[in-house]
Amino acid sequence: MQSVTEVGLKRTLTVRHMVIYGMIFMIPIAPMGIYGYIVSESKGMATMAYLVGMIAMIFTALSYARMSSACPKAGSIYAYASHSLGQRVGFLVGWLVLLDYILLPALCYIVSALALEAVTGLSKWIWLVAFIVFNTAVNVRGIHITAKTNDVFAICLMAVLVWFVTLGLYMVFGGYLGEPSIAPLYNPETFSPGLIMSAVSIAALSFLGFDAISTLAEENSGQASDVGKATIIVLFIMGGLFILQTWVAGMAWPDFGALAQDKDNAFYTIAYAVGGTPLKVACAVATAVSWGFSCALVAQTAISRILLSMARDGQLPKALSKLHPSYQTPYVSTLFVAAVSLIVSVLFMSHVDSLTSLVNFGALSAFFVLHLCVLNQFMIKTPSGCRIKDGLVPLAGLTVIGYVWMSLNVHSLKMGAVWLGLGIIYMAANNRRIKKLQFS
Repeated sequence: MQSVTEVGLKRTLTVRHMVIYGMIFMIPIAPMGIYGYIVSESKGMATMAYLVGMIAMIFTALSYARMSSACPKAGSIYAYASHSLGQRVGFLVGWLVLLDYILLPALCYIVSALALEAVTGLSKWIWLVAFIVFNTAVNVRGIHITAKTNDVFAICLMAVLVWFVTLGLYMVFGGYLGEPSIAPLYNPETFSPGLIMSAVSIAALSFLGFDAISTLAEENSGQASDVGKATIIVLFIMGGLFILQTWVAGMAWPDFGALAQDKDNAFYTIAYAVGGTPLKVACAVATAVSWGFSCALVAQTAISRILLSMARDGQLPKALSKLHPSYQTPYVSTLFVAAVSLIVSVLFMSHVDSLTSLVNFGALSAFFVLHLCVLNQFMIKTPSGCRIKDGLVPLAGLTVIGYVWMSLNVHSLKMGAVWLGLGIIYMAANNRRIKKLQFS
């Protein structure tokens, strides 16, 4: 087998491919699956939660764009932190990112398997295995196959979204259901900053994915700046779609209190009111399939590239850096992620909330360090003189992400701290092993 030092990843992706990749990872209809939780937490202002979430992520997207041009490597925030803050900090950040990306496929599989079991009656374990086998086969086969598969998923998901939004607007503005209102965006009777930020900490799950575009840096066929360009484009497109669908849902069903009794199916209740059984089933199945196939597919792609990058630097077992001799894909890392996803799915099948908390902790912690990377790289190590782009933007990002991070529940913070502690222990042991090899 050839190692990554002998053959590189295949550069076949354009900006369009990366944009679609990011859209699929974020899932255009992501709010449908967690709408009940967000609308309940925000007291009906789900649209505001997504607007604030998008604003928070704008600063993060700009920082990703800045670092992706300065360090065009597949390791994403791990590579950026190693480049700007040193290998030790880089490893710990990579370790936190692993908490996000390596658990996300399992989270997607569980949500989809449970949903499709309820819809079809077919065992969740059958769906789980089918998801893992299909996605692993596509990812091993090649990034161009993944890109083509993403195109198909993107068209199907957008069709369902257009169906809901178009019919929803017709029902609301035609006077058949609910009423035109800005209440989903702002309701003075229930508004409070703390309440909104608590909802944003949940909505943050929908925004995870635009950052994964940076893991494709070594498969980008264009200029290094294309990665940052695709990242920003995806954030604005998806943020707009999230805002639009939650606004329509909020107008069509203003009684958010009634949705709290069945949060998992809250959006599908609205879809039924808007378009009857056909639209309800379409939204439910599209959500389940998008999580299990499309989102998990690109999540597995992303984490395999991060594992490859960390293994290439000696931070993880070298075998994870091996590329397939024909497909030029990190097949060992891909198979490893598949195995971990299966194990985690079995362990957390009845604890989706805990798994979600861990994913959000890893992502938000990595975003926080990303802004530190920009500040250190362009204001201290190699001053650029751009005080707005390299000073104010990352500072604003630090403030917003820090506030959202503090809004995470105590349970997730504790579990995240334990994971970080394990990373420190592993890093110390790995450093000792390397020193022994150097002096042996």
